[in-house]
Amino acid sequence: MFDPKYTISPELLNNITRIHKLITSLNNQHFSHPVLMELLSSARSLSTHASTSIEGNLLPLTEVKQILQNQPSRLRDSEKEVVNYNQTLVWLDEQIDSLSPEIDLKLILKVHEGVTRGLLPSFQSGHIRQFPVVVNNPRTREPAYLAPDYEEVPKLISSLMEFIDKYKNTLDPLILAGLFHKQFILIHPFMDGNGRTTRLLTKVLLAKLGLNTFKLFSFENYYNQNITKYFATVGEQGDYYELSSHLDFTKWLIYFTDGIIDELVRVGEILSASTKNSQDLRPHHRKILDYLKNHSTISDKEYKKIVKRGDSTRARDFSYLMNLGLLIRHNAGPSTYYTLK
Repeated sequence: MFDPKYTISPELLNNITRIHKLITSLNNQHFSHPVLMELLSSARSLSTHASTSIEGNLLPLTEVKQILQNQPSRLRDSEKEVVNYNQTLVWLDEQIDSLSPEIDLKLILKVHEGVTRGLLPSFQSGHIRQFPVVVNNPRTREPAYLAPDYEEVPKLISSLMEFIDKYKNTLDPLILAGLFHKQFILIHPFMDGNGRTTRLLTKVLLAKLGLNTFKLFSFENYYNQNITKYFATVGEQGDYYELSSHLDFTKWLIYFTDGIIDELVRVGEILSASTKNSQDLRPHHRKILDYLKNHSTISDKEYKKIVKRGDSTRARDFSYLMNLGLLIRHNAGPSTYYTLK
């Protein structure tokens, strides 16, 4: 059975303690359904953008949102990668709500098939690799890590699942999710799509803690802010068989919990601001925000079509929402338009 080495250092213990306090604080507050639905939609878009960006997808967040909103029929590979990840994320959310799925080989393969559909040959998508894999350094593109032999991948996954099942009721779930994340990356069970699959499965583990806030945040966003540090911390350099006997997970667990704290604080600030701001909005302000839920931008010309308000009054409406921190203005003069902050 998987037997990881790690230390509950003072820094790691402080992180775990703080995370549980943040979660308790968020779960004890009551937020309106529209606010929660808006944050859920935003979190899905952000997770999709961040997780695919980590793997080298160059599509900006604004374009990712447009793709997910418009669902074009003809997709480039970069767009297909985004749609696949988002659809798999939404499917997992539904499974968590209704079934509370266990992470087993069947779910692992289903998630991988989802994120790589149409991007890998059918014999590789949703199937354990049948070839050796060497992971390159993302910056130098030189070989950096030799993954385990493909014949041993099923046994290593089974060992990891046995560990998760054995300690799911006794080990702190944050530790459990962090250990799973790094070990699954190191096993590298697929030819491609390992990172995206791992991050989605980690979401399942976190959501299974019974803490609904995990559907509202994107720990992938934290990794995407410093991709080099993420790869350096979650990955290793060398041969798996030479590393595995003395590998220490402590540094990764600290980084992993740092990311969760960062996102919980961000989400908490957004929820608090949304609750406060929702009390200060008039019906015409809400029309702007409602419009932006279905469109990436709004201009005065478009706003004029949905309200009967004078030119100067409409300008004040946009200024008011910018002062609340809800909108960002782009360009000037006739070409001015606004987006959600």
